[in-house]
Amino acid sequence: MTGAKPPLRPKHVWAIRTMLQNAQQARDLALFNLAIDSKLRGCDVVAVRVDDVAPNGSAVDRATVRQRKTGRPVRFELTEQTRQAIDDYIRLAGKKSGEFLFTGRCPGRSMTTRQYARHLADWLISIDLDPHLYGTHSLRRTKATLIYRRTGNLRAVQLLLGHSKIESTVRYLGIEVDDAIAIAEQVDV
Repeated sequence: MTGAKPPLRPKHVWAIRTMLQNAQQARDLALFNLAIDSKLRGCDVVAVRVDDVAPNGSAVDRATVRQRKTGRPVRFELTEQTRQAIDDYIRLAGKKSGEFLFTGRCPGRSMTTRQYARHLADWLISIDLDPHLYGTHSLRRTKATLIYRRTGNLRAVQLLLGHSKIESTVRYLGIEVDDAIAIAEQVDV
């Protein structure tokens, strides 16, 4: 499949979460939840350090990460279930301050984006989705798309994704004229 990969639907998110919880895969659950909540690109998700999300040993409500692509910081909130998943993973893995949250095969190095993509493919297969139809960027798009659909607030989504131009956010979300008209129809004056 070429072009932008679609976001996951809420039922897919819950299916993957449930599968990871039932399989007691603490690292994968923390990785998946953080990817959804943070709306970060894959290269930024795997580069998150313990201090970024749990500076005092426990996950925080809000975190800030500097994006590799743009160099700009992006703030995001961590839901209760994500904080719990991160706390459980940090405790089970014995993670320390300064370490990458998700380490790869080489000691002291972060998980690679390729490893992250393979994990995602495994999760998708486990819930009977075709891994060729979705990618790590689907996780970045998932919450941003839901926020836009529920609020219609492009500026908020722009800030959450760290886009410098609103036009980028419009293209990113795939907003068409029909979407704009549907939003306008919901507003009475």
